[in-house]
Parts: sequence; C-alpha cells; structure tokens
Amino acid sequence: MTMDTSPADRATADELRVADKTEVADGVVTLTLRHPRGERLPDWTPGSHVDLTLPCGLTRQYSLCGNRWDARTYRVGVLREPDSRGGSTRIHDELSAGETVAFGGPRNNFTLAPSPRYVFIAGGIGITPLLPMIHQAELVGADWQLLYGGRSRASMAFLDELRTYGRRVTVAPEDERGPLDLPAWLSAPRADTKVYCCGPAPLLDAVDQHCADWPTGLLRTERFVARDRTPARSGAFDVELRRSGLSLTVTPERSVLRALNDAGVHVLSSCRQGLCGTCEVTVLAGEPDHRDSILDDDERARGNCMFPCVSRSGTDSLALDL
Repeated sequence: MTMDTSPADRATADELRVADKTEVADGVVTLTLRHPRGERLPDWTPGSHVDLTLPCGLTRQYSLCGNRWDARTYRVGVLREPDSRGGSTRIHDELSAGETVAFGGPRNNFTLAPSPRYVFIAGGIGITPLLPMIHQAELVGADWQLLYGGRSRASMAFLDELRTYGRRVTVAPEDERGPLDLPAWLSAPRADTKVYCCGPAPLLDAVDQHCADWPTGLLRTERFVARDRTPARSGAFDVELRRSGLSLTVTPERSVLRALNDAGVHVLSSCRQGLCGTCEVTVLAGEPDHRDSILDDDERARGNCMFPCVSRSGTDSLALDL
C-alpha cells in the first residue's frame, strides 16, 4: 500500500474501489465501495462492519449501512472526529472516488436476534448499524420504533431515508428537544421486545444504567470507542498455548496479544481496542478478565473466549487453544 503505484495497479481481490463519496450531513460522508472488477462481495448481516485500510496505512472499522441485498456494493458512513487517531480526517480530507482501500471482513459482533418487537436507539453516527436492522425488521414484519438523537438536524445523517418510515421514527435533535428522553422509551422491560442502541459513550452508559436490572438478552449495545475497564488483577499471569506447547508470562505492561506476537504466535488483529472482534481466541481453562466492548453478559459468563488485545486473566493462568 505504500508503493508508488496507481490505484489500478494496487487493485487486488481483497481491495475495494471508492465508487462514490458523498456528504450526507454536517461532518458525515458516505463511501460507496465496489470490487475493482465488479465482482460479488462477501455477504453480510445487519450489524456487520468491515475493516478498511486507507492508502496511508491506517486501518479502521466501519459499520455497513447500505442494502445487504446488493451483492456488489458496500456503503459505510464516516463521521469526522477531530479527536480521533486520524482515520476519519484522512477519509474526509484525502480519500477520493477512484482510489482503492484494502478491506477485511465483514464481521458481526452486533447481531440482530429474532424478536416480534424492537426498540432502536441511535446517537449521531450510531445510526449506521441500525439502518440495516430497521430494513430487516420491516422485511420480517416485526413491530419497531426508532429514537434518533444528534446535536442538530444538520448533523444527523440519513434523515431522508428514515422519513419514509413515518411515525415509527422519532427524530430528536438536542438543540430542539434537549437530551433523549430515555425513561419514556425504556420505562420497563418487555419479554417480547429487544433494544438495540449505538452511539457515543455517554448515551450508551446512560442506557446501560437505565437497563441495569433488566433480564439478560433484552439489551444489546455497540460502542465505537472502547470502554475503560479496571483490570481484575495487576500482577503477571501465565498463558499456556495448548496446541503450540508453549507457556508465556504476561507482565502488566504487555497485552496478551503482544506477548503472543513476541513469542512468534501471530494472531490476526485490527483495532487492538476490544471493538472489532478480529483477534478472538478460544479459552480452554482459567478465567478471562474481559475488558472488551463486544461480549454480552452471558458470553462473558461462559468464559470460553477472549480478545487478547485488551482482555487479561482473572486467575493465575489461562490456557488458550493456540
């Protein structure tokens, strides 16, 4: 990707060409992505994301928000985030139609479970993974409602698309209506209703707190920024690699992923923040200290997998299927 070649020279089977780049709201652009030779793209399900590696070498994850039945086109929405690590700024300021980006996936850590009724809550760019979910709910005839908040209408993407759903959609810009009225939307849990929420950390924290006493499985959230978690233990621990026959000591200043890579055991990874799910490994023994923002409570309780980029051990040792 760093070679001095034209976009055509770089096009390979695992790259996508930017067919279109469009500003859809203040600070938000969409990228329409296609295979360089017009070939079919991998199928995906609502809630999926792809890894995009920009020409500058940065890799970032973006939710797919287009038509999943269009087998030759992906669409992602990108918010300009001045405080980010640079990926969104590069896309907004430098990436142009006709260029290619490497991609990985799709992967889905935010799957839409079957339900007769849904409540979708989006904050800002958090609308992107919810758009295909809404389309799926419509296809299967499920009842659903969307609460969509943002700083202002001008900053809220896809309002024209959502307008076609009529009263199912409540648009609540903060400068017009104040903070989202979560108590009115989440008054009590219902066994026939699943809640899906995506947006900035303060919104997700508020929803998590409001639903803290709900039965497991009724709320699913997706974070674009990793949640801070205090490690269960501060000292070193041992990691046994059952298939490799190796034993490693992971010190406090190193991640499990780093220790694996340093030992020559290379695990595919991307975000390294516990957000994308690329580096998932199987746990055979021991108790993982889950510090990701992916697994739900039931998955954490099972303790049979972990994301070594951020997660550690709650016991003196772990055994991994590596």
